[in-house]
Amino acid sequence: MPNNASLRRQRALGGALGVIVLGFALLYHFFPRLFHVNPAEAPRRSMSLGAAAPGSGPQPERISAISELNAGPPLTLAPATVIASRSGRSANLPEQHSADPPEVQALLARATRALHAGQLIGDANSAAALFGRALQEKPDSRRAAQGLFDVRARMVAEIDQDIALGDADAARELLAALRTLPNANAEVTQLEAGLQTLEKVRPMLAEAAALLRRGKADQPRGGSALDLYREVQKLDPQNAVAEQGIFEVQRAVLDRALAAVAQNDFAGADRELAAAQAIRPGSQQMIDVHKRVDDMRVQRASGVLVQAHTALDAGNLGLATKLAAQARAIDPGLPALAAFGDQLTNARLYASYKPGQVFTDRYIDLPGKTPAMVVIPTGSFQMGASADDEDRIDAELPQHAVAIAKGFALARTAVTVAEFREFVRASGYVPDSVKLGGASVYDERSGALRDDSDATWQDDYSGRKADDNLPVVNVSWNDAKAYADWLGQRTGKVYRLPSEAEFEYALRGGTRSRYWWGDGTPTRTVENLTGSGDRSRSGRRWSHAFRGYRDGYWGPAPVMSFAANPFGLYDINGNVSEWVLDCWHDNYIRAPGDGSAWINPGCRSHVVRGGSWGSSPDQVDSAYRQGSNGDARSGRVGFRVVREL
Repeated sequence: MPNNASLRRQRALGGALGVIVLGFALLYHFFPRLFHVNPAEAPRRSMSLGAAAPGSGPQPERISAISELNAGPPLTLAPATVIASRSGRSANLPEQHSADPPEVQALLARATRALHAGQLIGDANSAAALFGRALQEKPDSRRAAQGLFDVRARMVAEIDQDIALGDADAARELLAALRTLPNANAEVTQLEAGLQTLEKVRPMLAEAAALLRRGKADQPRGGSALDLYREVQKLDPQNAVAEQGIFEVQRAVLDRALAAVAQNDFAGADRELAAAQAIRPGSQQMIDVHKRVDDMRVQRASGVLVQAHTALDAGNLGLATKLAAQARAIDPGLPALAAFGDQLTNARLYASYKPGQVFTDRYIDLPGKTPAMVVIPTGSFQMGASADDEDRIDAELPQHAVAIAKGFALARTAVTVAEFREFVRASGYVPDSVKLGGASVYDERSGALRDDSDATWQDDYSGRKADDNLPVVNVSWNDAKAYADWLGQRTGKVYRLPSEAEFEYALRGGTRSRYWWGDGTPTRTVENLTGSGDRSRSGRRWSHAFRGYRDGYWGPAPVMSFAANPFGLYDINGNVSEWVLDCWHDNYIRAPGDGSAWINPGCRSHVVRGGSWGSSPDQVDSAYRQGSNGDARSGRVGFRVVREL
């Protein structure tokens, strides 16, 4: 006799084998093609129609797909008892006049056990036979009537399941049994219609599955698995196999989207996502894959943008632009793209500075730094005076369009005495006021400029020693150019005098009026101009000045004493007039339109632009220009520099 340990081992082994067999049975039933079996050719399965085998437990409940009546998990996944209980049907029970006698109660107890064991119909021990006998013995037994109704409802649910799962043979067998039950005509008629529909859709479902295996999930149009599943749903809206097939079709399309992402083809992924959305809008797998694609899109675009930043930092503008375009193609909505686009524009036009930004360059070979520079934005303007302007002069004509396509930086103020002194001391340069002797300075007694052979760049407008924060005057065009060249040598950058077009463009500051502040006398203190309220030390006044204006200075003021123009430039049309790079030409005929300087080799006369502390209102006009010899020095003329970007 086996011992207890042997029995336990045998029971454990038997239980494990039972689980394995049950697993294979379920796989065979729901996925017969895994075993290379065609469901249309597979052996029929049927429920127990007679007595249960000795020792057998309750049979597994089937799944129905005919009536999904409430929200939540699909009713098709519930046991047949649950489906039957939620079918919405109710038994038409008789009015019972007396209690069931003991022999009827015994029959009802046996019938209930058979019902719970899945022995619905067949031999004399089936639930249907026992409930029927009880009803014969006591026609008003409500329990017997209810039991027969439950048997009928369970069989209807079983047949529903077989039809939904495409098992026509099992459904037909059960339907034949259902016909033997009383009051089943309505259900039989409905189920026969469903069975006829199943006969129509079975080959369609088989063909759809074959197309799906061959990769024809949703293409070609009119010949895909999706098209067939849709046709099945038109014939049988509750067909669970078609619904599952459509789920698999969408899964295949979503897999294509993920495959496209793996190849960095986000445009292709978007097309596949749109196709998947049209198949089953808002499905959970659709939401999940869409989020995965979006996350990978942001990650990939951000990574490419990091590479673009690296290329830009290395000065490779072309590569940075190309990488930014790739990032935009991957994710046009990436928030960081807008800021990087601005950086690219600034790099292309302003060497990574921003319009309006103020900066200085440090010297590379000795202590010190350049004057503060302001980045001037690109743009275009009409240079010169209009032919309709009554105050125009021939030198301001013809008015012509000038485009500043590349940004540049212009000194925020005119070069000061202190800044020019630093240049002279460090370089050993001898300015023309020293080398050639003297400059034209203001004479208080006559109220005009006079030549003073002792005046130098270290003196102010009247020949007295100048303060360090005054704009340097009494300098020639040669001196101004020498200073700009020296800054270039000290910084390794390109410094020069501004072109005449650059100066007028910057002076106007984007305005179209006669002056940058408007068309007439300023209503506030804006520049060091000739005002009717100004007085010299001896009480002189200007004979031709801005009426009602007073700035408090007779002669240059310290730089930045007044307002900046719209481009952030100080004293650009007042304080001192300024040398520019161009040679003098009597008019603008054949003048360049790209903002470059108009230079003739060997020219001796150069252009002076901008108003000064002693300029009449006509000479402060934004279009006003005059020429002077390159070695001329005056107490009314200074300069500022440009730094190319």
